[in-house]
Amino acid sequence: MGTMRDLWIRWKMLRLPWRKRFLVGQDLVGNTYWEFRDALNHNRMRRMVKADRKTLYADVQISPQWHQWLRQTRSDPPSLQEQAADLQRQATLKHNARLADERWAAKAKYIEKPKPTVTQQFSGDPQKDRAIAESTPEQPPRPEKRKSGVETPAQSPKDPWKQVEETGSNHGTNWTPESWVPGTSKR
Repeated sequence: MGTMRDLWIRWKMLRLPWRKRFLVGQDLVGNTYWEFRDALNHNRMRRMVKADRKTLYADVQISPQWHQWLRQTRSDPPSLQEQAADLQRQATLKHNARLADERWAAKAKYIEKPKPTVTQQFSGDPQKDRAIAESTPEQPPRPEKRKSGVETPAQSPKDPWKQVEETGSNHGTNWTPESWVPGTSKR
């Protein structure tokens, strides 16, 4: 069956003078692409695709290269090697997109509501907050001085982060953003 189809395709591709339609090529799905002279429009060459009779018109798949040829933005029809290379390119693109999606899914989500830890369970009462802060394990100490002898910002007396750590009055630790609700507008 394969050799008979190849012979039929070669015969139909011959541009014999008595023919009205010429077979230009086929795609990997089995659609055939034709050129014919349009007698109504000054014998202009028109292009069309013929799909299998069992295929519905809505289900006909045309590759971008053949679509360019049909719309006459491309003068020469695509070869079978070019179509196979495009399928390989699409498979590689899908594989790389899947890998990128997996890498993205593995990253931490910054939009989701954070899970509260012991240090984030402050109540707003300074005495209770100190008791919670004292019961949590201590963080590793910060370096006191750099090698150059310059004081770090943690040592300066006006450092706001240091003041929050000392007083334990950080009321924004349990704050989370809320969803946006549009307001009413005046007309």
